[in-house]
Amino acid sequence: MELREPPIAETAMLIRRPVAEVFEAIVDPAVTTKFWFTHSSGRLDEGKPVEWEWRMYGVSTKVEVSEIVPNEKIAMQWSDPPTTVVWTFTEMPDEATFLEIRNFGFAGSADEQVKQAVESTGGFSLVLAGAKAWLEQGLTLGLIGDRHPKGVSA
Repeated sequence: MELREPPIAETAMLIRRPVAEVFEAIVDPAVTTKFWFTHSSGRLDEGKPVEWEWRMYGVSTKVEVSEIVPNEKIAMQWSDPPTTVVWTFTEMPDEATFLEIRNFGFAGSADEQVKQAVESTGGFSLVLAGAKAWLEQGLTLGLIGDRHPKGVSA
């Protein structure tokens, strides 16, 4: 199977919090650990590599930010082989933020790339749902840890 265009994982969510707060929730691991990864070696900054860990799964990944535009955009590379993730923050009325995530640059056969894009879309959708719950309601839902519970093969 030959792909006409490489697959792109895309998802988005309105979060009813000011754009500066939503942006900070992604760059500051003290907040991000409430809804996504369990540990980080540091804050997201342009050109400064960090490592994110999901200790419940025993996995980690290197993250390198290639571009940060405060309160507007984060472009980063992560995973192995690396893919690009672009976070776009759009200020909305009533102190809300529309957060869009695009992940692309998947490797492998066409079928493997499509599978990765589908899995990435699902994963980032959970990240957005968790971020929304935390930022709007102060709730830690445990979505990432509950996605692959022990004893269940997905």
